[in-house]
Amino acid sequence: MTDDNTVDVLLFSDDIDTRKAVIDGIGLRPSKDSPSVNWVECATRFGVLEAMKDHEFAALVLDGNAQKEGGMAIAREVEGAYSTVPPIVMITARQQDDWLASWAGAAATVPEPIDPITLQETLSTALAGDL
Repeated sequence: MTDDNTVDVLLFSDDIDTRKAVIDGIGLRPSKDSPSVNWVECATRFGVLEAMKDHEFAALVLDGNAQKEGGMAIAREVEGAYSTVPPIVMITARQQDDWLASWAGAAATVPEPIDPITLQETLSTALAGDL
């Protein structure tokens, strides 16, 4: 967490367009009652694990459809490696993947194509601690 008005959120996807869609969909903050978001972008599993060592994140947004190592595998690894994990929002390709995302440790899912309103509401809820 950066300060009272800004939080760090980790965003993982191997696809730069997906990362851009998430950042553009949220804007400066997910809701008027939410703090501003400082994005820490990661494109690889290694990047996520390194970022987790150096930051205290308010939430993680993981792409469950990333190639090579997807967000669900990374969520399981993070859940096993850290005693406390911030809320995980998983981007899924299909609604049928929601159960797998939940099993992996996700508190919430956002289906593709990413709807900015759904994304904003979900991240706002995660940051408020209501997931």
